[in-house]
Amino acid sequence: MRLLAFGTYDVQAHPRVAVLIEGLRAHGHEVVEVNAPLGLDTAQRVAMLRQPWRLPLLALRLLRCWVTLAVRSRAAVRRGRPDAVLVGYLGHFDVHLARLLFRGVPLVLDHLVSAAGTARDRGLAGSGGLKTRLLGRLDRAAVAAADVVVVDTVEHRAALPQELRDRAVVCPVGATDAWFAVGQRALTRPASRPLRVVFVGVFTPLHGTPVIAEAIAALAGDDGIEFTMVGTGQEHAAARRLAAGNPRVTWLDWVPGPQLPGLVAGHDVSLGIVGTTAKALAVVPTKAYQGAAAGCVVLTSDTPPQRAALEGAALLVPPGDAAALAGALRSLAADPARTDALRRAAHDRAVARFTAAAVVTPILDRLSASQETTR
Repeated sequence: MRLLAFGTYDVQAHPRVAVLIEGLRAHGHEVVEVNAPLGLDTAQRVAMLRQPWRLPLLALRLLRCWVTLAVRSRAAVRRGRPDAVLVGYLGHFDVHLARLLFRGVPLVLDHLVSAAGTARDRGLAGSGGLKTRLLGRLDRAAVAAADVVVVDTVEHRAALPQELRDRAVVCPVGATDAWFAVGQRALTRPASRPLRVVFVGVFTPLHGTPVIAEAIAALAGDDGIEFTMVGTGQEHAAARRLAAGNPRVTWLDWVPGPQLPGLVAGHDVSLGIVGTTAKALAVVPTKAYQGAAAGCVVLTSDTPPQRAALEGAALLVPPGDAAALAGALRSLAADPARTDALRRAAHDRAVARFTAAAVVTPILDRLSASQETTR
């Protein structure tokens, strides 16, 4: 098949799209990228929800990107009509432009997050307010415009409007080959002494970084555990304040995407999420897949989707429980053999289920079935 990856997505900020593209190519399909990144990071998007007067900036940037996408799409179609168009993550608006540009071509929407759910998770909208209702309509319109809707968990599929759920396929977020390459090398070394622990994220409520920080503070007297905290965001200042009593923490605001796999693979434990929001209970975070691929112990919260994906290959603790998180880290620091066994189990699970080639299989099955139906 010939597919177009289309939209204002940014593979450096949101690697899910890169996983899908890599997976489609791994199956031997041609994927042409028609991409004009919007250039707004997570903090800027959140600011727009909090301060609606900023929305004209979004509209202006979006229009500029759409002009570029339209021009590049015409050139791509001249080289051959696509069999399907993949609209990248955060494509709530892009999917409508794709519908106009590629009439009669199946549209695959990577619907990793809902706009309304994200606003609720970050405390930007109540459950029944005007803002939530408007964002809910934005979600519904995007899903309705697509022929295939890609979600990452069965919980997210169940959250779609009932009449549109049959369009959805469940594909784990997975990780790109770069993560597996560093993970294979990382497994050749034993667990470090002291135990090295890493967290990478944008410090949103679903991550539960204040809980992580409380666990770090509880381990202040333990010189057998060191932490690297990567990223900034909504709860970054609170996390730093809570963890200030532990001197064995390195704080990094930013690590370039190409360097991130090597950084994570240099640690023994990759922290997932421990938040208690509704969204935190319904996702398996990207960092869990990447940490497993990188050959780390994945230490994350015991929720239904994470248990389904990782049970037996990760260390799971109750959401929101700093004491349990600290205790789990102490147990790993005291038992190098168990740490190494969990590192290998995580990597083996990732190789079996979370490679790019594996996660796109449901998409290809759905597209193949659609082609058979239309013949």
